[in-house]
Amino acid sequence: MSWMPTFLNLPTALIAAAIALPTLILLYFLKLRRRELAISSTLLWKRAIADLQVNAPFQKLRRNLLLLLQLLLLIALLLALARPVVNMPAAGGDLMVLLIDRSASMNARDDDGQTRLQIAKDRAKQRIDLMGRGASAAVIAFDDTAETIAPFTTDAAALRRAIDSIEPTDRPSRLKLAYQLAEAQSAFNENQLRAIVRPSVWLFSDGRVLDAEQLRLSGDLYFEPIGQSQTPNIAIVALSARRDYQHPEQVQVFARLTNYGNTVVKPDVQLSVATIDPASPGDLRFVKTRLASTVLLPQRAAQNQQPADEAGEANRDSVEFTLDLPTAAVIRVEQLLAQDRGLAADDLAQVILPPPKRLRVALITEGNYFLQKALAALPLDQPATMTPSQYQAAFADGSISDFDVLIFDRYAPANESNRSTMPEAGNFIFFGQLPDNLTLTAARENSTPVNISDMQILDWKRDHPMLRGLSLGRIVIGQAMQLRPGPQTEVLVDGTKGPLIVLHREGRRVYLVVGFDLLESNWPLRVSFPVFMQNAMQYLALGAQMNARQSFSPGATPTIPRSAIQQVGDEAIKSITLRGPDGARSVAIPPGGDFALPPLNQVGIYSTEPPVPQFEHLAVNLLDDNESNLTVAAEAPGNIGQRIDGGEGHRQADLWWWIIACVGLPMLLIEWWVYTRRVHL
Repeated sequence: MSWMPTFLNLPTALIAAAIALPTLILLYFLKLRRRELAISSTLLWKRAIADLQVNAPFQKLRRNLLLLLQLLLLIALLLALARPVVNMPAAGGDLMVLLIDRSASMNARDDDGQTRLQIAKDRAKQRIDLMGRGASAAVIAFDDTAETIAPFTTDAAALRRAIDSIEPTDRPSRLKLAYQLAEAQSAFNENQLRAIVRPSVWLFSDGRVLDAEQLRLSGDLYFEPIGQSQTPNIAIVALSARRDYQHPEQVQVFARLTNYGNTVVKPDVQLSVATIDPASPGDLRFVKTRLASTVLLPQRAAQNQQPADEAGEANRDSVEFTLDLPTAAVIRVEQLLAQDRGLAADDLAQVILPPPKRLRVALITEGNYFLQKALAALPLDQPATMTPSQYQAAFADGSISDFDVLIFDRYAPANESNRSTMPEAGNFIFFGQLPDNLTLTAARENSTPVNISDMQILDWKRDHPMLRGLSLGRIVIGQAMQLRPGPQTEVLVDGTKGPLIVLHREGRRVYLVVGFDLLESNWPLRVSFPVFMQNAMQYLALGAQMNARQSFSPGATPTIPRSAIQQVGDEAIKSITLRGPDGARSVAIPPGGDFALPPLNQVGIYSTEPPVPQFEHLAVNLLDDNESNLTVAAEAPGNIGQRIDGGEGHRQADLWWWIIACVGLPMLLIEWWVYTRRVHL
């Protein structure tokens, strides 16, 4: 607590003092000029002499109690006008809950070099130091989850140790669970009666929460903002990489950046690559390969699409790189602006790129010249053609899982003993047929599909990757199934009497369903058909490792399927080691079923030992607009609490009314008493 007052209205008070104080003193120099008269009595001489002494102009001021009292009264009024304030400890109460934000934005460093989390922990410990005798407190750390670090206790030393133990994460920030946990802790506090004592909840955060509109809290909230109100930051907010469909060795990398500051910046963006050696997949050595420059307008100017002549330069918020990668690799994109000291976690992003491969496609048909010719013209890895009976044999011996895409022409595998005869995951294209047990169905009459005759295409999704640039208006269809889309179905082509082509996702399967027989339409004779087939292969290649593997957000818990574990070795393994930016952890593997990895709380590359296929490396990137924007909230999240400023958990206390009550009013009474005594003498 600081007792040194701060004057909020000092200039006005100084101007008033410059006018009022000289005026008061001048009144004691002035004299009323009187005409001398001869009188017959001396009774008035004493009063006349005193009057002459007081009003004689420019005479030396004598000791005058009335003048002193009036000066003190005037000075007190001028001090009150200056509005002095002091920082006083904000009331904490006997029951406190300290909420400490440990999310990604709290890792930002302001001008003092400390992280916001460290400042929040110091402020929380200062609040502990101000606890009264018998008061108890609890400590809760939160990001998008919440954890009780210390339950209610009167032990200040234990509370400080609990605060010191809080570790930062790169996860987003949500408050709802933390508030619920705070109320639960208050309800089960053995030393207080919650119905009588309302808990005071102290929130140490920058206020960057995602659920501000959903917050409710029964206690008294005091929000102490952490960090400077405007901290500039440059962030990578999007990153993708994919191999070219025609030339799988060629990789295209795209990154987008955002400037959360107030000035135009020109950061360089560096691309680095670490090839993955199958013999030692954990050994990653990044090599700088490309460098590009950008011009980033402040976020508001960029959103308003401010012209170049107003902003100085046109906004170039994205970069693209093209390179040849014949092996699996980790690709890293990093912005190199030296002045950006805000947040390190969003200065780089990484993706895992599998090795190049051509799609393996199998066509299951009794014979379709047009489909066979279309597949032969595509850059595929030895496309196979098989009959339905050959497919059943390949499914039985497991060799069908070697294919990335299965195309079923007028044939759908039937279930055997309520067991599907299709792979558990993969990409499937159906022409003129539909598998059973999907939420996507076709109209039937007495177990026979209902076909609609003389269908024409009404409209199609022109912006979809599979249909971009195609003209489908002159296609005539003899007969088509009456498809009934399910909740996970996207209609790509609409006919005059219902959907004709749909994309359906269910579980780990992706179905592209063409609801009519190609041989009963004129589509194979049009240019759009082979183009559609190529676009479909490119689109489905996402599930066949043509694109970079999915990167995870901080806090994700990736699920590893049992089939991937079974590929590690002949013997069943009981645990794997997960290595990452936060160290190494042993993860036990349950005896059956899929299992989830522990939360990946930090940005960076994680690896599994022994390597689990498809999970040898895992990339965790921030890519979070809310966490990268380091502007501190002006009000408590949800506007349900009181903001406390002052930097040490204090509030500002006004002193002007104390000056009026304790100094001004007594001086006024004394001055009035002295004046009345003199008048009646």
